Amino acid sequence: MNNILKTEDLGKEYPLPKGTLCVFDKLNFELEKGKIVAIMGVSGVGKTTFLNLIAGLDTPTSGNVFLDGEDVFRLSKRDRACIRNSKIGFIFQFYHLLPEFTAVENVAFPLIIGGVEKKQAFARAFKLLQEVLLEEKADLHPGKLSGGEQQRVAIARSLINEPKLLLADEPTGNLDWKTGQSILELIRSLHSVKDLSSIIVTHNERIADFCDKVFLMERGQLKLLSRL
Repeated sequence: MNNILKTEDLGKEYPLPKGTLCVFDKLNFELEKGKIVAIMGVSGVGKTTFLNLIAGLDTPTSGNVFLDGEDVFRLSKRDRACIRNSKIGFIFQFYHLLPEFTAVENVAFPLIIGGVEKKQAFARAFKLLQEVLLEEKADLHPGKLSGGEQQRVAIARSLINEPKLLLADEPTGNLDWKTGQSILELIRSLHSVKDLSSIIVTHNERIADFCDKVFLMERGQLKLLSRL
């Protein structure tokens, strides 16, 4: 099987004043290249923690994460950051756009801090804004954009480094259903066009219409609910 992502016996615990909180233990998961899957579950079950471990933002208590064949936690922090910046795109519920920057500046920002010349960075950013149908609002600041438009900017930013893996944490959680549906349709479209492998964490049960598989996270494990 051709996997972009694999976890082996992944475990995560947090210390408490008395004892520890076990989020999950011996969690095994595989994501095939080119697939888009959803992970559902109640708040606090560990969905975001799982994404953070996949991305190398947090460290597991036990187990391994393999991204594109590399054992993420055998790498140095610097090398993990390089992989995260080059191979992973993030979409968040609350956009995390810089309010003092315009839409095109927000999208170009990861390239600029990575050392790409500004003219080239802005050209690539504007092209992505065209792909998310926001080229006419490239020079507007986030405060002048609707929630759906801000999320489109965030999606464009997540793709600016041409990642292989897209992680979306509640990308429609701050939007009404009609707007959220258009965002999911956009993610699905870009997933195919950009040859991505994608994981969407969500509470939205209608997400199944947009995904190849749907998993439920409960009791520290992932249970396959749907194979479409």
